Amino acid sequence: MEMINQLYDYEHIIYDSLITQTGSKHLWIKKATGLGISELILRFMAWLCLKDNALSGSQMCIVTGPRIDLAIALIDRMKRLFAGKGLIAFDTKETVVELNGVKIEAFPSHHLDAMRGLPNVSFILLDEADFFPPGQQQDARDVSERYIAKSNPYIVMVSTPNAPEGLFERIEKESEDTCLYKRLFLDYTYGIGKIYTAEEIEKAKASPSFEREYNLKYLGKIGNVFHTKDIEAAIEKGRKYNPDNFDQSIFTSTSMGVDPAYGSSAFGIVVTRFADGIVQILYAEEYLRPDYNEMLSTVYGLMTKYNVDKVYIDGANPSFIKSLRLQIGEEADYDKVIARYRSDGYGDEAALYDMKVVPVNFNKEHKAMLGHCKILMENEGGRIAINPDKFDKLITALRTAVDNDGVLDKESTSYNDIFDALRLALKFYHFQERTD
Repeated sequence: MEMINQLYDYEHIIYDSLITQTGSKHLWIKKATGLGISELILRFMAWLCLKDNALSGSQMCIVTGPRIDLAIALIDRMKRLFAGKGLIAFDTKETVVELNGVKIEAFPSHHLDAMRGLPNVSFILLDEADFFPPGQQQDARDVSERYIAKSNPYIVMVSTPNAPEGLFERIEKESEDTCLYKRLFLDYTYGIGKIYTAEEIEKAKASPSFEREYNLKYLGKIGNVFHTKDIEAAIEKGRKYNPDNFDQSIFTSTSMGVDPAYGSSAFGIVVTRFADGIVQILYAEEYLRPDYNEMLSTVYGLMTKYNVDKVYIDGANPSFIKSLRLQIGEEADYDKVIARYRSDGYGDEAALYDMKVVPVNFNKEHKAMLGHCKILMENEGGRIAINPDKFDKLITALRTAVDNDGVLDKESTSYNDIFDALRLALKFYHFQERTD
């Protein structure tokens, strides 16, 4: 006699959300790894197909990541539910299965054109949707939700969290009044004693990815630029100072990095000071859809508050640099300043040394700045201190920073605009390596 496994309590929550509660036909599930949610939804889809003929003639869609093998694997998992039972024989292609007149097809997230225009969609599963490439996340959502008015399908989004500001965090931040989805949060505690043992969880906590994989934190994938021990060393140093206690009467050298951006990119600002032999982070933030004049006022205010010695700004935005230079009384046309130094027999470095607001050719210097940042994080136990209570975005940027042949992978790195601002600010600091 075949053993029948009872549903776990959290699986009952999902089932009840889809079946017994009204108004929750659209479900968003942020979950810990290993809870078996995708398997449960596949079984639920098969049950809907087979419990009666109500859905016969409809289509069910499974949206996976961009790799075709992911789509094939999910369909294969559904076919294997019936393997060896002699109930159903499948002669469909690898990405399709038919159950009781319902066509279930898996679509990679970069090939959704075929999913548009289907006549009668009854169910859509977006599996590990927060890991779709950024450019494909919104498209997958749009293609799915367009069927609500047409055939009102079940829409189920399932994923462990990935990077900040991705599809899942955007939906999580939507107001209760406007969000289409009933939102479920299933962290690792739901699986203790069922899927995991307490001992397994304690071992998993040693991994730097634990908070993302098990505890529902948007941290992105672990990068390859900085070692975890160096980031933790910077955090430990950061616990020893309070960035809110900035006393201008105590002399310290301070610098600011500014990565101006408008439109789809964020505007990043980092302020640092040198104290007790360590570069301390005083301010680190990025602003979405910023207003030009507001950011000019913000940067000037921070310069005044922290008595900043040098401001390094990405030279790709000359209008902002010129406006800021005018505001502090420096000559707006910095190219003319550099030209004068050249004509007087001095080099460009001398001109930049005398400037307070310094343009940086990011395209030319980005590799060197990435290497310099890495050196400051690693050498002599680390030269950087980051208060963890204030600068979680910067810490996440360091944890997720990905280097491809010396170039920062902006798509993989979370809060990359803050990270670029940090790289700019750190141009101010150069340390002599000890020889003793």
